Amino acid sequence: MLDVRQLSKDADAFVQQLGRRGEGLDLSEVVALDKQRRALIQTSDSLRHRQKEAQKEMGKADKKSEAFAQFREEMKAVSNEIKATTETLREVEEQLAALMMLLPNVPSADCPDGKSEDDNVVIRYEGEKPALDFEAKAHWDVAEQLGILDFERGTKVTGARFTVYKGLGARLERALIQFMLDLHTDEGDYTEILPPFLVSEASMLAAGQFPKFRDDAFETGKDGFVLVPTAEVPLTNLHRDEILDAESLPVRYAAYTPCFRREAGSHGRDTRGLIRQHQFQKVELYHYCAPEDSEAEHQRMLRSAEEVLRRLGLHYRVVDLCTGDLGFGATRTYDLEVWLPGMQAYREISSCSNCGDFQARRAAIRYRAPEAKKPSLVHTLNGSGLAVGRTVVAILENYQQADGSVVIPEALRPYMRADVIPA
Repeated sequence: MLDVRQLSKDADAFVQQLGRRGEGLDLSEVVALDKQRRALIQTSDSLRHRQKEAQKEMGKADKKSEAFAQFREEMKAVSNEIKATTETLREVEEQLAALMMLLPNVPSADCPDGKSEDDNVVIRYEGEKPALDFEAKAHWDVAEQLGILDFERGTKVTGARFTVYKGLGARLERALIQFMLDLHTDEGDYTEILPPFLVSEASMLAAGQFPKFRDDAFETGKDGFVLVPTAEVPLTNLHRDEILDAESLPVRYAAYTPCFRREAGSHGRDTRGLIRQHQFQKVELYHYCAPEDSEAEHQRMLRSAEEVLRRLGLHYRVVDLCTGDLGFGATRTYDLEVWLPGMQAYREISSCSNCGDFQARRAAIRYRAPEAKKPSLVHTLNGSGLAVGRTVVAILENYQQADGSVVIPEALRPYMRADVIPA
């Protein structure tokens, strides 16, 4: 959430900054509501002061005197005014909060301008493309031939875009989760978290998922719970309404969760195979830090996500997302896009975002510096250590062999207890 006080002071600057996202925003209603809110607070304070003074005078007056009766009537009138003002203030604050919840984060000044993913900037390429001496197959054909993924039965059990992993396919998914968590916790100074896979509406609001992405959520109905769309949601809410010690920062978490999304805005893109499922596994990285360390932590998170791809020997590129492709809560995002020879395309496999104080303001997460008079908002950063299903895709397409088998990357072999998925 943006700072409404700063927005009201210079609405034109916010319109210009948010306009870089390509969204035509009118902030006049926000400014007007905030002005009304501040006026109502001032009126309320004035009325309470008047009530307090009347109480003092009333205490001095003879209870049988006309003055006492006048003070009593005044007290009754002031009390009614306070009640009416308080109710109006509550309504205005609710309207203002609802509008503020819909405003996206301001892009970083370093974020490249652009309208869509076509304007994203490739920073660098890493690793070598596989030199296959045969025509590469898409992962769904490789998996079907090996009998390790069953798309048809996944659809039968649940519906479209659900998949059954079988045999070494299930072990590959499990091995990747274990490998990523071990790498991040043993070598990356991350604390492993296994959070609840159901969260409350309050948690979705605090993380910036609601109300913007409600159509993408799977809600349970009468219980009021939501299946996690990403571990970012419970990890944000671990410290909701808390004040952290400055000495404890930065805090770095790594968490595995299944993730559930309707993909309401995907418009039929990548509906075949594992690229865009309604249920998928992910290992999420999440940082809390002081604002001055925000950029350094962003680069550190990016290196952590890249290390997984390096260990797996996958060719990928690092992409700086333009303002028009930036996520709702992010001020800057780097995507890692892995090369898929079967699909002859790069596909996003990890997204590392700096959210600044956007989530922390919604979730009221602050820290107290030793000499500071007041606590300040932390900065939060999030990014998948890698989307596990898409990593399976990358391995199937990059390590496929002419005989139909798939070689297991060396880093995964201790977890798989196998060197190859045989044809």
